Formats: sequence, C-alpha cells, structure tokens
Amino acid sequence: MDGREAITIALAAGRVAFGLALVGAPARIGSSWLGPDGERRSTHVALRGLGARDIALAGGAGWAAARGSAVRPWLLATVGGDLADIAATLAAGDTLPQRARTGTVLLAGGSALAWAGLAAAVDS
Repeated sequence: MDGREAITIALAAGRVAFGLALVGAPARIGSSWLGPDGERRSTHVALRGLGARDIALAGGAGWAAARGSAVRPWLLATVGGDLADIAATLAAGDTLPQRARTGTVLLAGGSALAWAGLAAAVDS
C-alpha cells in the first residue's frame, strides 16, 4: 500500500464516521448545523440520507484503495457531494444560521479540495 492509498483510507474512515453520526444522531448534528430545524424529525430523513451518501462514497473509496482498485471515480463522486452541499447551503441563504453557512462552506470546501487533490494524485 502506498501513501496515497493510506491517505484515501484515512480520509474515508473519517467521512464514514461522520456519516454514521448523521445516521445515528441526526438531531445532535442537525441542530448545530441547521439550527432549530435540525431537531425536526422530518429533517432527520434528509440528514440520514446525507449520512448514508457519505458512508457509501467514502466506504467505496476506502474499499477500492485497500484492494488496489480504481479509486478516482469514488474520489470524484465525493467531491461532487461536497460541491452539492456547498450549493445547497448557499441556496438556503439566511434561512441557515451564519455560523452554519460559514462552517459548511469551509468544511465542505476543504473536503472537496482534499478529495480532488487526492483524485489528481492517484493512478486510477
């Protein structure tokens, strides 16, 4: 296993953990992210779906990296998810708390850059 594969697996593990937190404790994550709406049970549906997306994409990336399979498609799909999160956050405008907007743009933006950089560095 080379360094790029190890980095992919480490990043994937962190993202899977975040996805599991969204699936398992949507109110806790959601309220700090979305404000009072994050505590609504109907909002938990979308948060759990988002968590499942992160588990699937990051799990796929980690699985592919561990087996020496093509990992770039998984990495690029994860970048797409991050960019969608940024777009959705910006589209929500001031309906989200300012702290949540800034945090999401910074976190998802940094994540997108990390995954895109990794995608550019891997062989396939």
